[in-house]
Amino acid sequence: MHPKARALCLYVAAALVALTPGCKDGQTGAVSVVGSTSIQPFAELLAEEYTAKNPNKNVDVQGGGSTAGLQAVSNSLADIGMCSRLLTPEEEQQFTGTVIARDGLAIVVNPGNPVSELTSAQIRGLFSGEIQSWSEVGGHDGPVRPITREEGSGTRESFVHLVMGKERISRRALTQESNGAVKELVKGDPAAIGYMSLGLVGHELKAVLVDGVQPSSANVLAGSYKLARPFLFVTKGTLRPEAQRFFDYVLSPESQKILETEGLVHAQ
Repeated sequence: MHPKARALCLYVAAALVALTPGCKDGQTGAVSVVGSTSIQPFAELLAEEYTAKNPNKNVDVQGGGSTAGLQAVSNSLADIGMCSRLLTPEEEQQFTGTVIARDGLAIVVNPGNPVSELTSAQIRGLFSGEIQSWSEVGGHDGPVRPITREEGSGTRESFVHLVMGKERISRRALTQESNGAVKELVKGDPAAIGYMSLGLVGHELKAVLVDGVQPSSANVLAGSYKLARPFLFVTKGTLRPEAQRFFDYVLSPESQKILETEGLVHAQ
């Protein structure tokens, strides 16, 4: 088995073991939601709002990555999986994916980096290692340090699909397991470049224009910003009534408004 594939299997296995207590809670009425770390903070926010209105209800939200979320649902360790990419044809035969929102995929650099705009081709070059100095794209003369996500991450798979195509991400890229970890590295390193959920960028990083288009919720909605991906709630079979109530709440106009306020685009 390829080392990366072996590492992914071990990672998912560990995640599933960690989720076992949540499964026991689910049998007593708690709703278990597991998966994408991009969706996780938004799901946690909605869970807080939901339980504030329903004090006798409990929603447990955990990360682990999109692949871990699908595995948890497949093995009945979670009611709902969170997936920040499109399902594969094979996965569509096993799961039902429902878009709860759409998100832009932001290309982020340190605020001290003078580069404010990149083309898709330049981004591919920066992450593949073909472009090794920021001076080649209008920045200072210095090394480029790409930050990527781990295998099995929905964010990584979306980035590869939307940007890299057949080009491989450089083996020299630093791998991180969450949006938060990517954010911290880019925030502290003027030479770094990463990608993450647009809704989580905040004011500490600079999201560059891509092919001349500003990354924004409005441009994602208009279709002019092309680096966009769905945020999915993934289920298998019929949900338990407790899980269905939270699922319906997430799709309600109230929740969709909350997600828009947080920088996402409402489900369509």
